[in-house]
Amino acid sequence: MKTTRLLDLTAAMVLLVCVALSPPLVSGDPGQRVSMTLVRGAAALGAFCLDGSLPAYHLDRGFGAGSDNWLLQFEGGGWCNDIASCKDRSKTHRGSTRFMTKTAVFTGILSNNASLNPDFYNWNKVRLRYCDGASFAGDRQVGNGTSMLYFRGQRIWNAIILDLLPKGLAKAEKALLTGCSAGGLSTFLHCDNFTSYLPKTAYVKCMSDAGFFLDAIDVASNRTMRSLYTQLVSLQGVQKNLDPNCTHAFYPEPSLCFFPQYALRFIKTPMFILNSAYDVFQFHHGLVPPSADPTGRWNRCKLNVTACNPHQLDALQGFRTDMLEALMNFFRNSTRGGMFINSCFDHCQSALQETWLSPTSPRIHNKTISKTVGDWYFGRGEDVKEIDCPYPCDKTCHNLIPASTTDSLVNLDI
Repeated sequence: MKTTRLLDLTAAMVLLVCVALSPPLVSGDPGQRVSMTLVRGAAALGAFCLDGSLPAYHLDRGFGAGSDNWLLQFEGGGWCNDIASCKDRSKTHRGSTRFMTKTAVFTGILSNNASLNPDFYNWNKVRLRYCDGASFAGDRQVGNGTSMLYFRGQRIWNAIILDLLPKGLAKAEKALLTGCSAGGLSTFLHCDNFTSYLPKTAYVKCMSDAGFFLDAIDVASNRTMRSLYTQLVSLQGVQKNLDPNCTHAFYPEPSLCFFPQYALRFIKTPMFILNSAYDVFQFHHGLVPPSADPTGRWNRCKLNVTACNPHQLDALQGFRTDMLEALMNFFRNSTRGGMFINSCFDHCQSALQETWLSPTSPRIHNKTISKTVGDWYFGRGEDVKEIDCPYPCDKTCHNLIPASTTDSLVNLDI
């Protein structure tokens, strides 16, 4: 399915462009390189990447007062929803640890520098590598001619947790589960399960970054994301790992529970939602997927927001309205939840130092993402829910595509 392959490639492309656009760290700190750990016990649990390789993570040990605190971050990188796209994915770093870099750079919320990450710098920090194509939620395997495809995301999640428990996670005093993009979606799916592994006395919360994917109607009046998720849930055996209360409520369409907007009300653990109301990934593949724009009328707008015509700007503002409406019950009624919904053309903001905490970080009401998340996690404030004014009012954004005359034009080949 061509649309799916584009979705799969775009998650990585967006992150690469974000890095390319970001200015150098004022501190000159390049981040810390952390080695990969293969989960040797995963095979006994049937936990494999798409190609049958062992899953992996990167662990940076905590120190000092943070030695018993843990932050786990799901890696993102799109999805695959048919045999062809999953087979293609299995031959890349998105489907096999054989093709992954053996070190990862920890910056932003994973930084061990107190001036760049004041609330979490000395915690144990883990990046979970993503190699299943279903946000760590599938549990099935299928024959593919002479080989197998392993849809074992749920088992990978379980295997990594079981590997970390004897390394100190079992004694965690504080914990935060987070993730970006498809990993941000994983955070919604696994938040309560994460809590169940930890001591009853542990202080546990979850934070999704760019993972609030909408069940959007695209500009051709189709539900492209719903179709993608329905096929994905079926192919990868995800349904049995979705919240049963949610799937019961949405019967006969249990795959809707893969969408955070439907799963959110069933999550018991406190949740923070970090998202752009004009998320670039969703703009390009939820609101205006290639299938909805065969003649390319949106091409210039997708590359440069200042080139959008009034009709296209109305569609973008409508997408923001839909996101805020999907979040309204959470905004009004969640007493333990938090949010930072800004108006940037961005995707993933917690793992990059420039957007997490720097002199030029995005702000709402003069508060950075780092400060807002920290205030929420540690209870420094009554109600930590920030919603930005609509585009083009925010001048603090780090946009992946030009959204003003001062932004640099970058060719996004997506």
